[in-house]
Amino acid sequence: MIVRRWVVCALLAAAPLALAQAPASRNPPAQVPIENAPPADTAPALFPHTLTKPWYIAGQANSILQAHGAFHSPYEGVNSLRARGEYKVSLLGTVYLGLQPWQLLAGADSVKASRYNTDFLVNVEAAGGRGISQALGLAGFTNLDVVRNPTLGSKPYIARLEVHQTIGFTDAMTDNTRGPLSLATKVPVRRLEFRAGKMSTPDVFDLNSVLSDSHLQFTNWSIDNNGAWDYAADTRGYTYGATLEYQDRDWAVRYGLMLMPTVANGIDLDWAVKRSRGQNVEAELRHGFLPGKKGTQRVLAFVNTAHMGSYREAVQAYLRGTDATPDITLHEHTSARKYGFGYNMEQAVTDDLTVAARFGWNDGKTESFAYTEIEQTALVGASYDGKQWGRKNDKVGLAFSSNAIKRDHQQYLANGGLGFILGDGHLRYGRENIVEGYYNLHLWRGSYFAAGGSHINNPGYNRDRGPVWVPSLRMHMDF
Repeated sequence: MIVRRWVVCALLAAAPLALAQAPASRNPPAQVPIENAPPADTAPALFPHTLTKPWYIAGQANSILQAHGAFHSPYEGVNSLRARGEYKVSLLGTVYLGLQPWQLLAGADSVKASRYNTDFLVNVEAAGGRGISQALGLAGFTNLDVVRNPTLGSKPYIARLEVHQTIGFTDAMTDNTRGPLSLATKVPVRRLEFRAGKMSTPDVFDLNSVLSDSHLQFTNWSIDNNGAWDYAADTRGYTYGATLEYQDRDWAVRYGLMLMPTVANGIDLDWAVKRSRGQNVEAELRHGFLPGKKGTQRVLAFVNTAHMGSYREAVQAYLRGTDATPDITLHEHTSARKYGFGYNMEQAVTDDLTVAARFGWNDGKTESFAYTEIEQTALVGASYDGKQWGRKNDKVGLAFSSNAIKRDHQQYLANGGLGFILGDGHLRYGRENIVEGYYNLHLWRGSYFAAGGSHINNPGYNRDRGPVWVPSLRMHMDF
């Protein structure tokens, strides 16, 4: 009991320090104008923010403690989730900076400045701590904040450095939530939005109000993102690229061209776009299934081109005796392709209850390269606000994710092959099924504490191992 209390206290103490240690929330909270600040205990940030100034300064800190006990495991491999009990703490912090030059020159009330708004955005980030088993052994890993290469250290780095340009086609305006990725409070109803620079691909694509935020919602990376979407990114989750988006009253379409890493899960990006690139296109319809209730549906398609290996060729070379063990890095092809699709929906059921779902698929012929080792995923989830019990800023969530890989990938792992996430040395295949729940408690202003947990059947798609239960504690602060 003493040890448990010490661990909880350590988590609470470490969370504020994560800002100095410290990827950023894809759905940052709305900022509150100083002139209209709510009572201190309900404000969404520790310090009030102005909505009328052309500059933006904010930050966040997130600390997650996760653990698991010993579980059934007749064997382990290099990339296995360790069967012995363990606990780890991750620390993540971000400073958000932004500037609207036209508002600076023309004033916040200028219609022309709002219609053709420009944002210059810079995020400085640092990540510290570790994930359980060094973030190995689970296709749907339990902590999205964890950097998958512990050798990178905790030195601060530039996470985002981008320009965001709006081109309006009308003077009719609609409200926009001011935040780190979009500084305007009013935007044209019909508009083009262009982004270029360093960013995270999920900043723009596959958004979901229930299933996207590891800081206030779920922490599993096959729940917060579409696991079968092998989106372009370096080890930390960022890349350079450009996106073009058209927004109308109740629909949108968007396209993105991004740089791929030079190797699977690599930190270095390939700047030769002709031979290596990630392309994404998404259509969005803001129309629900229930009359009078808000809902959104999104359909995503992607094609990755990179120096990727073939699972089938690696297995065949091993069975012929050419390779001592299956090694996909020995069977890479320049400008190899991977393609896939995704579906994403969210639907308000009541004022407090929102349900959501995702489905994802990719061809599975080439190696998992940038996100995780998932080739088909199905996910359902829901969140419920705490208004009914007098805690309107609290939230409870529950989600179920079922992940799978194709036959070539199964045989590769079964014969002892290693991916950048998985590799038990053997495999008795089964779908990796994950249930995660949380209760996010609002403490004061921009501070939150969450308790939750995950139950995982067939970790790493292996029916010989598990199940495993991973409890979780999280402290989050918005500055």
